[in-house]
Amino acid sequence: MAKLSRNWRIFVIHHSHTDIGYTRRQERIEQFHVDFIRQALHITKQIRQGKKTEWKGFKWTCETFWAVEKFLEEASVEERRDFAEAIRSGEIELSGTYLNMTELADYDLLRAIHAKAAEYGRSIGRHVDSAMTADINGYSWGYGQSLLDAGVEHLFSCVHTHHGMFPLGQKQTPFWWETPSGDKLLVWNGDHYFLGNELGMCPNAVGSYIIRDEFHTPAIVGNHDEIMLTRIDRYLSLLEQENYPYDFVPVTVSGLSTDNGAPNGAIMDVINRWNAQHGDRVQIQMATLSEFFRHLKEQPIVIPVHAGDWPDWWSDGVGSTPMHTQIFKDGQRTLRKVKRLDPEQRIVSRQELEDIERELVMYAEHTWGFHTSVHQPWHWNVQMLEVRKLAYAANGSRLAHSALDKVRNALGGTLLHPGRAFRYRVANTEPQVARQLVEMEWEGFENEIFKDGVEVVDERTGKVVPHQPGYQSVTVEVALEPGEQKEFKLRPAKASKAKTTNNFKLYAVDSADDINDMFPSGRTEGAVTANQHSIESPFVRISWTEEEGIVSWINKETGEELIRKDKKHGAFTPVYEVTPAVAARGSMGRNRKGMNVRRSAGRLVKAKQLDNGPVFGAVELQFELPGVSYYSLFLKVYATMNRVDVAVRLHKDSVWEPENVYISLPFTSGLDNEETLWIDKAGALVRPWVDQLPGTLLDYTCIQEGLAYVGDYGSLMLATPDTPLLQLGTLHYGKRLLHTQQSEDMKPELYIWAMTNYWETNFKATLGGFYEFRYSLEWSENVKSATEAIGHCHTMSAGLTVWRIGEEDRDESN
Repeated sequence: MAKLSRNWRIFVIHHSHTDIGYTRRQERIEQFHVDFIRQALHITKQIRQGKKTEWKGFKWTCETFWAVEKFLEEASVEERRDFAEAIRSGEIELSGTYLNMTELADYDLLRAIHAKAAEYGRSIGRHVDSAMTADINGYSWGYGQSLLDAGVEHLFSCVHTHHGMFPLGQKQTPFWWETPSGDKLLVWNGDHYFLGNELGMCPNAVGSYIIRDEFHTPAIVGNHDEIMLTRIDRYLSLLEQENYPYDFVPVTVSGLSTDNGAPNGAIMDVINRWNAQHGDRVQIQMATLSEFFRHLKEQPIVIPVHAGDWPDWWSDGVGSTPMHTQIFKDGQRTLRKVKRLDPEQRIVSRQELEDIERELVMYAEHTWGFHTSVHQPWHWNVQMLEVRKLAYAANGSRLAHSALDKVRNALGGTLLHPGRAFRYRVANTEPQVARQLVEMEWEGFENEIFKDGVEVVDERTGKVVPHQPGYQSVTVEVALEPGEQKEFKLRPAKASKAKTTNNFKLYAVDSADDINDMFPSGRTEGAVTANQHSIESPFVRISWTEEEGIVSWINKETGEELIRKDKKHGAFTPVYEVTPAVAARGSMGRNRKGMNVRRSAGRLVKAKQLDNGPVFGAVELQFELPGVSYYSLFLKVYATMNRVDVAVRLHKDSVWEPENVYISLPFTSGLDNEETLWIDKAGALVRPWVDQLPGTLLDYTCIQEGLAYVGDYGSLMLATPDTPLLQLGTLHYGKRLLHTQQSEDMKPELYIWAMTNYWETNFKATLGGFYEFRYSLEWSENVKSATEAIGHCHTMSAGLTVWRIGEEDRDESN
């Protein structure tokens, strides 16, 4: 070996990276990981029985508890006993991680899955103090808190820099990750999960993915010992040159040269052979996570503290299956409603809740498809794995809605039967006051009952409340305290449908409303007025132009403009990008587009009024855009409050080339210099580009229910229930910036990143199809805190829960 300035110890953490569906069918991967645990048990048993004494020191780390859970479901009594004993003895270790996740999972779901390993550990007398992840390179700020809540004190992160990057500008370094509550999780900011393989720790599983030589190195080599000696020497020498402060370093190793690889006792043959020859200078030791972190904490070197979000570069996969991501998010919100309507689980059992969580977790896991999904989108495995992946979202949604039906039925709900009453219960399941529009529906055959009109009565006060009729429904405004419920009933009423021409209204018989009135008429059919160029309520005036779309959004209570002066595109204007080369994906790096990207903005071509009444008015704005055969905005402007709902409806063409669809959000609270942007992350409220770890992603982030511009004089709140990817950085191709590299005068440029298929592997190749994405905006002088503002986003995303009830409520205990 070359002259090293210190004696070294290499901690080898042996695991299998869990990628559910990337290399094989999901159910086959499950079989593999169950068998991996059996193989690890067999290896430890052979060592204890003296059959493999040369493998003494072997240790296996279960990277995810999902694999353990699947093993325990089918293990024999003897296998369960042996497994528990192997964990207690330290031969096998549990990681507190359930799966390698995207940022789709909310805080409730994270806490539920991270509690699983801890609960099992306690049941067998073993504290689970460490967790590891592999492949993914980021987590929501609340992720760390959810681990700490489960008793996990350490996190070992194995980043993958393909289209991503590690934080802090340095890997193989520890830091204390301070959570929003002030607690601290000890993190090892590690290297790629195959580093140990490429250093030669495993026979016949070497390769050259992150370490390169003058020649290509396959997994199986004839000069293994030479490669191992050369690479370890180079690696440790480089650490010394970089002033690496420790005399030890951890590496992770797989038993095979593949994701989802088996345990391999022969790694100990390699380690023992190395230690016999070079152990006086470089000692290699197989270790568990706990052993490594225990050694780390014994060192006298001060470990720095960092607080903030750690945005995951790989959460953009959720944009390659936008419809199913939307269904997942709805299922996750529905699950929260079930838990809040039935907090003591008297109606829906814990097992039923876990069944819902399991399906949702499998969709939110980081693997988005078979590894040839883009280059061979017709491949049978691509098709099978895609259907199975999307089925997790569908099944989670089905189970969540079935559970909500069960709760509503138990709380007075009524199913179809003759003579069913027109009574409705409305509930606020959010922990914040909610003022919403509520739609009460009936069946088509019941239309005749209300052919002449309908009245809506608040049963608590007996008063008739204003309503707006729809197709087989009426819409009313309802205000509820947290957890509050109200009942309403509908009754037939005679409503006049007569209409008389207005002498002052400049509205022609051709129905084209393209001239503003010269004089006020003194009379209006609704509180919202609209024409070809604008829509206006007592609270807002929204205007648009042919070239730019929506260019003005005036808060009429203050006169403030809610669209930024420095906007690049109009509000909710679509932006389409395509890079004209299928093979260009691999070289895009962190750009998510090529240098030759073609970018187009939507052009407004049609405006049409759809509805008007005492509760709301509605217009449609239709755009032309390459790559999209239909794109329309449907604006529902509330007549009695400062809120607008927006539905984006589109028909996306099927395009194989790498492409992106963005939706512009150039909003402000009206006080640009005195407002702060807040976003909703799992378990935390975050100021993007402020509350982040150094060296983390600036371009985009995965949010939960929305964002808000908050100031001392009011806030603007935007709920994003369907599309979680928020673009913050410039859309232009070029060098990407990391947190702390941006200048002080730079501000995020907000877009929804609604769709993407850019990745050369793993993503769904085509985005073609019909979609609707929903958004809601509120603005208020009375909302002055981030907590309250994001709370409004949650209430807007969730909406009030409505169900039809009978004449007499059933006993809620049944």
